[in-house]
Amino acid sequence: MVTYVTTVQHAEQVIGVDRIVPVVVLADSAGAEPLAGALVAGGLHCVEVTFRTDAAADVIRAMTVRPELVVGAGTVLTAEQAEQAVTAGARFVVSPGFGPAVVRRCQELGVPVFPGIATATEIQMALDAGLDTVKFFPAEQLGGVGMVKALSAPFRTVRFIPTGGIDTGNLADYLAVPSVLAVGGTWMVAPDLLAAGDWAEVTRRCVAAVAAVRG
Repeated sequence: MVTYVTTVQHAEQVIGVDRIVPVVVLADSAGAEPLAGALVAGGLHCVEVTFRTDAAADVIRAMTVRPELVVGAGTVLTAEQAEQAVTAGARFVVSPGFGPAVVRRCQELGVPVFPGIATATEIQMALDAGLDTVKFFPAEQLGGVGMVKALSAPFRTVRFIPTGGIDTGNLADYLAVPSVLAVGGTWMVAPDLLAAGDWAEVTRRCVAAVAAVRG
């Protein structure tokens, strides 16, 4: 059985310090190491590699060579994918919705899991599973900042990671909400940049995103 030594507190601490989680879709693991370098050079220390391509596990494995980068797995839909991700070195797992089997397997493996939620019912399910940090997805389409504030009122102990439609134009509005731990986004790791191997632009956008958070 695969086990992992990271803790929920450690993963959330890193994410909570950066307050931005770049969400990566990379079809070729050859770009993993230079991408990891670009993120670190840009001032970021966490990344979510989505299981939207067959190369996801290899990308995670390659990016974990950077000890200063906390690499997680996203778009994890099954317990099998969760185990594959952790075996590859993922230090946290994110799913687009609340999947009891995925949550349960991650807890068995001892790896932090942040399931996606869109409703109060799903937040209640997360709380029942012993979780207090969730992904709010797709954020903008579900009502954006206003919806996060509305959900935060009855669920005062829950922390949110809104993802979907967020960029430098609206991230400050989300981060101003006390219950928001961080935001997820793709603008600094846009597919066209990754396809072109434009690591300098990735770094530039990460620097700008970090500045926007601090500003």
